[in-house]
Amino acid sequence: MSNILSIQSAVAFGHVGNSAAVFPLQRIGHEVWPVYTVNYSNHTGYGAWEGPIIPAADVAAVLKGIRDRNAFPLIDAILTGYQASPEIADVIVSTVRDIKAENPDALYACDPVMGSAKSGCFVADTIPPLFRSTIVPAADIITPNQFELGYLTERDVTDLDSTLAAVDAAREMGPSTVLVTSVERPETPEDAIEMIAVDDNGKWIVRTPRLPFKRNGSGDVTAALFTGHYVRSHDAKDALAKTASSVYDMLRLTFEAETNELQLVEAQEFYANPQLQFEVEAL
Repeated sequence: MSNILSIQSAVAFGHVGNSAAVFPLQRIGHEVWPVYTVNYSNHTGYGAWEGPIIPAADVAAVLKGIRDRNAFPLIDAILTGYQASPEIADVIVSTVRDIKAENPDALYACDPVMGSAKSGCFVADTIPPLFRSTIVPAADIITPNQFELGYLTERDVTDLDSTLAAVDAAREMGPSTVLVTSVERPETPEDAIEMIAVDDNGKWIVRTPRLPFKRNGSGDVTAALFTGHYVRSHDAKDALAKTASSVYDMLRLTFEAETNELQLVEAQEFYANPQLQFEVEAL
C-alpha cells in the first residue's frame, strides 16, 4: 500500500477530478489523501454548476496542515489534474518540492489537462506556458492525451513517429515516464483507440476498442490508475496493461448503462482484478 496525495477538483454529483480518482486508487489498495481545488455540484460539461473555487491560499493551508502532521515523508506519490490558475500551480509545485525534500523517492504524477482534439484547448492562456516552464519539469510521470502532448511540446503529432518524437521531447523537460492517451494514427482502425507508455525501460503500445461516446472523468480515472499501478511496480508496461483493461471495462459498463456519468462504483472489480484482455506490444 502506498500513500497518494491527490490535489484535484471535486464534484458532489458524478465523477471527475478527485471524485473520479480517489475510489479507483483505494480499490487497488492505496491510501489516498484528497485535497480539493474546487468543490462543485457537478462537472462543467453540463453548462451550469454551483459551488466554489477553492482559493490557492486555502489549498496551501490544507497542505500545510498535512505537513504539520509530519505526513510529508510518508507520501509515496502526488497526483494532480486540471489546474485552474497559476496560483494553484505555484502551490502544487512548491508542495512537490517540499515533499521531495522530505522523501526523495516520492513520485509526482501530473495529468497536464489542457484540452482535446475535438474541443481544442479549454484552459486559460497562462496555463500551457506554465506547464512547459514549471509544472512538467517538476514531474516524474505525465499522462497527456495525444492532443495535449502536441500542445505541450509545440509539435505536430499525427502518426506514431511524431508521437514518439514528442514523447522524447516531453521527457527531455523532466519526467521520465509518459503515458499518452487517445492516440490516433493513420493505420489505427476506426473502431479502435490506443495508448502508449514510455519510460527508461522501453516503449509500449496497447489497442482497445473505441466506444462511440465520451464521458467526462475517464481521463482522470486513467491517470489515477496508471499512477497507482506505477508507484507500486515501477513498470510502465504492467501499469499500461492494467490501466487499459480497467478503463475499457469501466467505459463499457457506462456505455451499456446509457448513463451520463461514469459507472465508477459498478466497475470496481475491474480495477481490483483487471482482465488483461489487451496485448501490450513493444515499440
